[in-house]
Amino acid sequence: MIKRVVLGALLGALTVLGTGCGDECVDLFDCRDKGSAPEGQAWICNADNTCELQNLAPLPEEDAGTEADAGTEDAGAEVDAGTELDAGTEDAGTEVDAGTDAGMNVAKGDACTASTDCMAGLRCEAATCQSLHIAVTGNDGGTRALVTEYDVPGMTSLSADGVASAYPRFGPDGAQVAFVQGDVTGAAGELAVRPVPLTAAAPTVLTTGTAAGGARIRYMEWEPGSLIAWVRGSTGISTIAATGGSPAQATVNGTFPDWAPDGMSFAYSAANTGISISTGSGTPTPLAGSPTSGEQPHYNRTTSQLLFLANPEGTTVNFGTEATPVLKLYSLPVTGGGDPKLLAGTMPRPVEGGSVDSYIANPNWSPDGKWVAYVRANFLLIGNAATLCGNVGAELCGADRGNDIYVQGVDSSGAKVGEPVLFAENATLPSFSPDGSLVAYVLGGQLVVRAIDPATGQPAATAITHPKDTYTVLTSEGDDHRPRWQPR
Repeated sequence: MIKRVVLGALLGALTVLGTGCGDECVDLFDCRDKGSAPEGQAWICNADNTCELQNLAPLPEEDAGTEADAGTEDAGAEVDAGTELDAGTEDAGTEVDAGTDAGMNVAKGDACTASTDCMAGLRCEAATCQSLHIAVTGNDGGTRALVTEYDVPGMTSLSADGVASAYPRFGPDGAQVAFVQGDVTGAAGELAVRPVPLTAAAPTVLTTGTAAGGARIRYMEWEPGSLIAWVRGSTGISTIAATGGSPAQATVNGTFPDWAPDGMSFAYSAANTGISISTGSGTPTPLAGSPTSGEQPHYNRTTSQLLFLANPEGTTVNFGTEATPVLKLYSLPVTGGGDPKLLAGTMPRPVEGGSVDSYIANPNWSPDGKWVAYVRANFLLIGNAATLCGNVGAELCGADRGNDIYVQGVDSSGAKVGEPVLFAENATLPSFSPDGSLVAYVLGGQLVVRAIDPATGQPAATAITHPKDTYTVLTSEGDDHRPRWQPR
């Protein structure tokens, strides 16, 4: 059995960038001169720009004996080199004016009757157009589920002071957000819900990991329906109504649930089985045409296409002692199946003594299905020993960075259109806004939002960066830490 490498363990050797005057660090990579952290801990750069030790979450368990579960699909996502886009020039206080179509021309703060009246990046709330919120998981010495307006830096924790929380997910109308609080790495964690905009009322607890199968709540997903789904540690997928009640066991194994447009069925993956579809009742059905190595499915809710990662050739490389599959990105119709279409694969080039190659991670659809964003993680391969580019000792990588975000055009059949566009360097976890006009991602522990040109896929306007003043945005658990947008 191949056990996925948790790439957070690779951070200690990353290239160091300069810190600010008088600061010990500006991100965790500056803390490498502290040496190796004790087992179970890692160095972080805290809000005071000082290196300190932090306890690590335990490695994910395996999925019912078959699923090499979890977090490792970050595939280089932690290789944030700490550089920031448009440093010092971000327009951190104005929305991106991308809404010029008829019916999307109402500015922020002006009166509206529906979100379709509002400019891109806005939703109609209390009869006025307001900024969409983004939810992330961050760290300020403890793990926190956070929300923020996309264009106004300043994050708010969903849990009470000193209470750990993680994995925030919006409900279908954007008026509620769910998250895990308390024991976020164990079975005692609580699945809770709060209204948006946030009020002073305490979160409503729906269930606990102990009550819902005796396992940690993770890989949670909610919108577009009334059910919240999550993975029971490594023992399958459960669901619960957002209004509460008893949790239901939907699958006996698997991970990465992703809701279909009906909000009732979902795709998921299980080791040695590939992608399956669960309707919430009856036996899940394997997706026709998907390879047994398929994982991390993502529905497009406008087209009939499903994204997934796979390693059909069984190629692996060793990061330290851990064997890691070299994943590629594919699309496949949800109905009818067929032959998967390759959207992004390996790109080997020879160098002295070996090669530089890459694998794909963290894919995400644009809402209309015309674009796919993904992370390409580059590594130096000598024999079968791999080192992520950007790490100490990877000079042969040349101009190749550890990980970059690309955007790829896709047609209605799920096939590539044109060449991939480099959207952000040294960044990870891309996430399209619900109107498709903006892309959120994480760079150097900071949330960044940038407009996308709908015709070319190129980044547009000026990046909006949420400074790492109080919270460092986490990426170590891959898609579980991807920024989530509030629905319009």
